[in-house]
Amino acid sequence: MKSYGLLFCLAASLSFAGDLQLTLPPVVYATPEVPMSLYHDNLVLTETPQDYRFEFECKLGKNETRRWTVKPTDADIGDHPLAITIKDASGKVLEQGKTTLHISPRKAGAEKTLRLLIVGDSLTHATVYSNEIANLLSRPSNPKWTMLGTHKPASALPGVAHEGYGGWAWATFLTKFTPETPGVTAGPLARKATSPFIFPAADGKTGVFDLNRYFAEHCDNQPPDVVTFLLGINDCFGADPTQPDATIHSVLDNADKLLAAFHQAAPKAILAVGLTTPPNARQEGFTANYKDKYPRWGWKRIQHRIVQLMLKRLSNREQDGIHLVPTELNLDPVDGYPNNNGVHPNPVGYAQIGASFYSWMKAKL
Repeated sequence: MKSYGLLFCLAASLSFAGDLQLTLPPVVYATPEVPMSLYHDNLVLTETPQDYRFEFECKLGKNETRRWTVKPTDADIGDHPLAITIKDASGKVLEQGKTTLHISPRKAGAEKTLRLLIVGDSLTHATVYSNEIANLLSRPSNPKWTMLGTHKPASALPGVAHEGYGGWAWATFLTKFTPETPGVTAGPLARKATSPFIFPAADGKTGVFDLNRYFAEHCDNQPPDVVTFLLGINDCFGADPTQPDATIHSVLDNADKLLAAFHQAAPKAILAVGLTTPPNARQEGFTANYKDKYPRWGWKRIQHRIVQLMLKRLSNREQDGIHLVPTELNLDPVDGYPNNNGVHPNPVGYAQIGASFYSWMKAKL
């Protein structure tokens, strides 16, 4: 697979630098028979995406009312330029950007093995996108897969495991430790109290972050081949939407620490960081959850800025094992969410997140 530079893509997407802040990753990934979409609302920063005309130039796919979408075939394998132009109602060009659609072969990685560790917050805790990854990897012509992790909720399909916990952030995995509660040595309560990567020190009162021990005790003494991360919502939810950068940079400092620790403990592992997912398009989802304490438009501004700063800070870091996955684009902000939740998708949205990780993995295999 080719390597793509972020700077070119950012320059292209900001060539008409306006209020919409069109933001694109260098590459979007797809696989035969797995639908992939770019939702208009997820590309830009606006409360009213329906007021603009989104035009896409690519030899594949089609533009619909709220998205551009493609379901590749085996004949479409390869790289396809994808250009986006946004116009106002009068037809005036406001912003333009370019990316590359990479379609991997159906049989990519078929002769390999894959040891996969999935790390995240409540979106991972729900286990739905992890189940979808397992379903897709179980199709013919895929690697023989093993999911690692100590968290195996009742909803997990056979073989599905992860390290996903509701309310957790990048820093939680680095620091969360509670001395063992008497009589509680395992299970959800013990896991919720302490990061799975932290173990009691000799005094029993402090914790030691030790990935090598985690691999030895919970991963058959072998490091993973791929570690995916989907974090960022809990880190930044309370940030000031008008000035979120200081909070976001602090969060990404913690991301760098956790990613560096994984790279040191498993230098051959690929560390796949999912770009923070967009919110429900409806304010009523936030009202149901937060009684308007966190308005939808405030979180949308924060989330869009997180994605921009992740692209700037974590792109072109392959020498550190870090790769970015465009999980923020292929998630329907309307039909991928229930009416009563601002940031947690429904099964449709979770399946789209799983498909994004899967198609990225096929490209790397």
